[in-house]
Formats: sequence, structure tokens, C-alpha cells
Amino acid sequence: KMTVRDVPDAFPTVDVPDHAHYTIGIVILIVGITGTLGNSLVFYAFCRTRSLQTPANMLIINLAISDLLMSITQSPVFFTNSLHKRWIFGEKG
Repeated sequence: KMTVRDVPDAFPTVDVPDHAHYTIGIVILIVGITGTLGNSLVFYAFCRTRSLQTPANMLIINLAISDLLMSITQSPVFFTNSLHKRWIFGEKG
């Protein structure tokens, strides 16, 4: 089985300044927190307000749940990797 280590030039690296990693990490953290809170509020309002529970709003709640799951699962990983300036979750991760 061939891995990335077998072909060292397959994924070239770029020397990026440390402050760029930290800036991107902070932006992703803010986007993740905002996405989590905002989509949680949309889901809460949908569940608590009977008049919002229409078939047309099911699309919106579906998008909010999908975005909430993406915010919860992807933002912490991206933020952590930005602070460490590399992929820290190993080959399987």
C-alpha cells in the first residue's frame, strides 16, 4: 500500500508565517462559535414555535442542522491544527 511518505513531493508544502496560522485559527473559531450558536437558535425556535413547523420550513431546518453538525465537527479540528501549524491527528485521522 502506497502512502504519502512514499512520494515526498506529492503534496508540496509552503512556508507560511506563524501569524497567518493563528489568524486563520481565530477566524475559524469565531465562525464555528457563531455557526453553532446561530443554528442552535434556529433549531430551538423551530421546535418551540408551532407556526414555524411547516413543510416549507423543513428545508431551512435541514440546512440548519447540517450546518450545525459541520460547525461542531469541523471547526475544532481546523482550529486545533491551525494552532499547531500542522496536522496533529495522525495518518488515520
